[in-house]
Amino acid sequence: MIGDITETEECQRKDPMDLFHSGQVVKICAPMVRYSKLAFRTLVRKYSCDLCYTPMIVAADFVRSAKARDNEFTTNKGDHPLIVQFAAREAQVLSDAARIICPFADGIDLNCGCPQRWAMAEGYGACLINKPELVKDMVRHVRNQIDNPKFSVSIKIRIHGDLKRTVDLCQKAEAAGVSWITVHGRSVEERHQPVHYDAIKTIKQSMSIPIVANGDIKTLKDAENVHHLTEADGIMVARGLLANPALFAGYEETPFKCIQDWVDIALEHGTPFTCFHHHLMYMMERITSKQEKKIFNVLSSTSAVLDYLSDHYGV
Repeated sequence: MIGDITETEECQRKDPMDLFHSGQVVKICAPMVRYSKLAFRTLVRKYSCDLCYTPMIVAADFVRSAKARDNEFTTNKGDHPLIVQFAAREAQVLSDAARIICPFADGIDLNCGCPQRWAMAEGYGACLINKPELVKDMVRHVRNQIDNPKFSVSIKIRIHGDLKRTVDLCQKAEAAGVSWITVHGRSVEERHQPVHYDAIKTIKQSMSIPIVANGDIKTLKDAENVHHLTEADGIMVARGLLANPALFAGYEETPFKCIQDWVDIALEHGTPFTCFHHHLMYMMERITSKQEKKIFNVLSSTSAVLDYLSDHYGV
């Protein structure tokens, strides 16, 4: 649901590019299906996260259906800077989606990295890394059709086996006016193999726009190491933030204060029980025993979860 956002609030919007010019490494919450929704974005912003992405939204559905827009997108005036990630395969459809979202977000991102079969079968996600001309066309189209020069247009990619192809893709996107590029340092086929941070560094050295590194970052120390290895301008984290939403603030594991904050935020936002519970299961993974997990993970109502947290942790 697109909330009431006044023109004044729109004018107060920050240019997300300013983050990349601050001299600090930009700390970013990744787009995560089901998880990087408004309540979770509100939580990580409390713990030093600079920039948040929505879960991936299929642009064609978003443009076609008001119901899809209401289901897929919620925001509020504290939810900035915010990047809305779209899956798209046609320049005009992506531009239409960008035009609808423009008053409520700070930029859009084109997903060129999702390796899931359904996405690739539909022509979305990681198959786009093999269509550099189409990516270039989509970026240019959005750039030409959105009047606000502060509205960012970024892409998130995976790498090719032959890195020259990835550099070529990135340079084409840069020529079309892309704001920054996030690189997940694995190929489409790779899942749990080590991340190729050297490849991200090669891409960074070939470009003059900001590059964001993504893949296997579990702690703030990891983030600092990856920054040194890749020279990336930003660090994007997915699963690491699910396990510890306070990661960017330097906590080694989820502090109880963060669990309390999640309970407060989730209840205030009316977060559905399954999502509320799943986030807690991720957050408490490292701080609960096997026995505790057996009990906690099968609780089936908000009140049961709240009673458990109160009895065992004083939350």
